[in-house]
Amino acid sequence: MHHVDPFVAGLVQMAPEDTPAATLQKAADFTAQAADRGARVVCLPELFATPYFCQTEDHAHFALAETVPGPTTRALGRVAKDKGVTVVAPLFERRGPGVFHNSLAVIDPKGEVLGVYRKMHIPDDPGYYEKFYFTPGDLGFKRFTTPVGPIGTLICWDQWYPEAARLTALTGAIILFYPTAIGWHPEEKAAFGVKQRDAWITIQRSHAIANGCYVASVNRVGHEIPPTGGPGIEFWGSSFVCDPFGEVLAQAATDREEILTAEIDPKEVDTIRTHWPFLRDRRIDAYQAIERRYIDD
Repeated sequence: MHHVDPFVAGLVQMAPEDTPAATLQKAADFTAQAADRGARVVCLPELFATPYFCQTEDHAHFALAETVPGPTTRALGRVAKDKGVTVVAPLFERRGPGVFHNSLAVIDPKGEVLGVYRKMHIPDDPGYYEKFYFTPGDLGFKRFTTPVGPIGTLICWDQWYPEAARLTALTGAIILFYPTAIGWHPEEKAAFGVKQRDAWITIQRSHAIANGCYVASVNRVGHEIPPTGGPGIEFWGSSFVCDPFGEVLAQAATDREEILTAEIDPKEVDTIRTHWPFLRDRRIDAYQAIERRYIDD
């Protein structure tokens, strides 16, 4: 039986500073503050150490990538060890020459890298040109065994896929962390902004319900305009935690940096799944077609 005591999850909603070093220092400070507020596991936003460089396709940006271990895992590893917390640390991973991933490292309370998750679903949309930079993850869907219990990690575009949430939940994870970089294209905001943000919240609440687990989404915040100019992206913050029935326990603002904390109770996963036994009634003998691109015969 895994660890069943309640614990506090900390979400760091933040924006980058002028340099990665300054941003890393801020992330370390925020992580320490979350720990001081009782968090035992702290998660930062997707690619938090730099501006969201995927707004443009530019080979110069590959210089921002780092190895694991590297600057991000070292800086946050020091905080993890100092405060005795687990840290979910997203980063732009340089795996080898010409091979880069959108990744995260899970750092244990000793300050050591417990493991890595590599983003599986890579978007290619206006302002989100990620296929130029990242090759898809090849580690599959994972859970990490931490002192607070088993946690699952996914990244941003992964959060729209029920398959990713399901497979991660089936590993025994009691909470799914989704480090994120999502926002409004300013020219679309008036027409579609409310619907877009609402869809983002709804799909993730639905993952919590369908899988009977907690979900924590950790977004960046602030209006980022790339060096080439243009309207940029207005990251909408709104980081939140919901329980295994989809109830939002805590949510951050749309327009400022914030440290969010919420209590996670592993026993609640057990209780909800017992009363709403979706996993019991799954027809695993009938799902083979999910492996097909489209059912067209």
